[in-house]
Amino acid sequence: MKYSRLTRQQFEELHREFINFLATQSITSDEWKILKEQKPEVAEEELDIFSDLIWEGVLTKVGYLENVSAQHMHLFHCSEKEMKLISVKLMNPEADLTTKEGFSWFKKNWQSDFVEYLTASKAYSEDQNLDKFNLIKQGAVITRGELYQWFEKAIQAP
Repeated sequence: MKYSRLTRQQFEELHREFINFLATQSITSDEWKILKEQKPEVAEEELDIFSDLIWEGVLTKVGYLENVSAQHMHLFHCSEKEMKLISVKLMNPEADLTTKEGFSWFKKNWQSDFVEYLTASKAYSEDQNLDKFNLIKQGAVITRGELYQWFEKAIQAP
């Protein structure tokens, strides 16, 4: 398995897609029930293959990722050739970006000496999607990139 198995909830939400996947494998509903009972290891393999297919499709479309903790914000733009990063570090130990109050403090003080910025870019490894998945495993979430784009404009402003 390349990525990770989908959760029970994700499988439930993708029920139709899973049925279609089984159909492409020429596995009927009755055969699936028998497979689960008599050859659970084969059924497990099918779940893993389907999970990887779903992950591959999702990761291919990812344009932005965000990983926000109490004192740091890592905003990633996953462009075609490289991954770009805008990193934000709070120097105020009282502020916590994961709370409404902390983020509010940040919005008022984002240009102060209490906030440090770093930008970087990195070429992908041989497997772009695995690079993105590894960031997700570390806590990043897929976003539309509004925060990244806002910072990119703010940083580039004269």
